[in-house]
Amino acid sequence: MGEDLVVKVGCCGFPRSRKQYFNDFRVVELQNTFYNLPTTSWAEKIRREAPDDFEFAMKAWQVITHPKRSPTWKKLREKPPGDLDNYGFLKPTRENLSALEKSVEIARILKSRIIVLQTPPSMPFNQDMVKQVDLFFENAESIAGEIVLGWEPRGKWAEQYDVLRKILEKHRVIHIVDPYRRDPVWYEEIIYFRLHGIGPRETNYKYKYTDKDLQYLLDKIREYGARAFYVMFNNIYMYDNALRFKNILENNNIHVI
Repeated sequence: MGEDLVVKVGCCGFPRSRKQYFNDFRVVELQNTFYNLPTTSWAEKIRREAPDDFEFAMKAWQVITHPKRSPTWKKLREKPPGDLDNYGFLKPTRENLSALEKSVEIARILKSRIIVLQTPPSMPFNQDMVKQVDLFFENAESIAGEIVLGWEPRGKWAEQYDVLRKILEKHRVIHIVDPYRRDPVWYEEIIYFRLHGIGPRETNYKYKYTDKDLQYLLDKIREYGARAFYVMFNNIYMYDNALRFKNILENNNIHVI
């Protein structure tokens, strides 16, 4: 690991008041942006509330990744415009790309560096879908501009390592993973971890990370040649776990934000 390595530690969402969170951490992954895309005025307000050096990673609007039959659509305050069948699963449709444009608009107000795209386990894997995803990211490159896109595939897609590597490398998309389950198949300078708890399934939100678990995480970080890591906890005990991991990093003389 180089001396310029930086590890950014935070939570997926605000498990405490924003005032307390801003005091303890310097990065958060916004979750409300997934369920309903916020207004520009909301984005401007929370950006003003946060310290100047605070970073907002942003989870992309669900309509881009999840189709209309997804249970999460029930939380939409209003349906998106156009043909609802054209949303979700990273389809390269006018509707999906327009939704991405709106997400990017909010991300720029927040001064976000990364937008997180999390696809559901139900997303089918076949050659037609491979072509569609490839075309989506081809179009997404010009839309995102300076903002980095990260993709956390789940289900069958998560195990298609060769296909993922080709798509991710071609379009310079970050491969977002839970490091207790798999390694990123491709990365350049940034690695992004989302921690959903340890267990037989993809998620175990009730899990509380032990000191041994956090030492394992530190060892994983030391394996890679990336210059920046995002370590975002997404479990019930995420606030405490994230603070403990920050302490471990500091005790090992690693630059932590």
